[in-house]
Amino acid sequence: MNTPTLARIRSIHETLKPYVIKTPVLPVTSSEICAELGAEVVLKLELMQRTGTFKYRGALNNLLNRADLDAGITAVSAGNHAVATACAASQLGVDAKVVMQASANPARRALAASYGAELIFENTGAEAFATAEHLVQEEGRAMIHPFDGAYVAEATAGVGLEFIEDAPDLDAVVVSVGGGGLIGGVACAVKQLRPACAVYGIEPEGASGMLQSLRKGRALEQVEFNSVADSLGPPMTTPYTYEMTKRFVDEVVTVSDDEILRAVYTTFSELKLAVEPAGATALAGALGPLRRELHGKKVGLLVCGSCIDAKTFAGLLAQGQALQSG
Repeated sequence: MNTPTLARIRSIHETLKPYVIKTPVLPVTSSEICAELGAEVVLKLELMQRTGTFKYRGALNNLLNRADLDAGITAVSAGNHAVATACAASQLGVDAKVVMQASANPARRALAASYGAELIFENTGAEAFATAEHLVQEEGRAMIHPFDGAYVAEATAGVGLEFIEDAPDLDAVVVSVGGGGLIGGVACAVKQLRPACAVYGIEPEGASGMLQSLRKGRALEQVEFNSVADSLGPPMTTPYTYEMTKRFVDEVVTVSDDEILRAVYTTFSELKLAVEPAGATALAGALGPLRRELHGKKVGLLVCGSCIDAKTFAGLLAQGQALQSG
């Protein structure tokens, strides 16, 4: 397995600097959250990255390092990776034909199209991957994977690098988990910079592919999805992200949709941030199954993104508020 070294992570981070935003690390001033956790908490606000999520880093690094882009690229996504890939392709002058799930948020569809990508819609993640593979075979396009491979990991490792540089005394970092491209890279950097810092992954109960993989000791070709966190639902895990998670992540735990929705509301009411469910999942894990492990520590929560429209967010916020009040 091609594991990014710290030297490689730093080199890629320098290469990406002209394109990406170094997102801020800020202390949580909410006395309610800090008191509930019994911990000092800081946030890495990757929702302020270009296109609204961390996905831009991996897509861009793929395009900058690939030599097979003459026929254009394709990608598969429930939304965020489509937007990120379309943006990166537009910046670099590469033709993009992106396959999205039909359930993709309307705001993500519109944003991906605004960057000039041609969009194709399929009903399921498996069908979307099959269509993208067809484009690779028939049109010679390069596949820009949403989470797999060293190009993704060494780019997302930049998030962990920035996190530790700005908060060098962290005892734990908490990261939401979809396909594993984010947590694998972040954990790889964190563990090389600060080995004593624990890294925890949080998955929705209805999209627990990585936890299932760890329990079975292998990547899974098919993973079921049933969660409000629509951007944390890849149809499979891959050997690369599984091995990265197994090697560098201390523990992966799950949270319910109700816990995620309450965290969406708490993030808005206490932190004044409007996030999609995936962006609140790390907080849900910290306030839920990890509360005992994090007590008395300095904790970094990664807010991975917020690519969502106002109507959808308002509905999620209302659900979270009702759960919080009930």
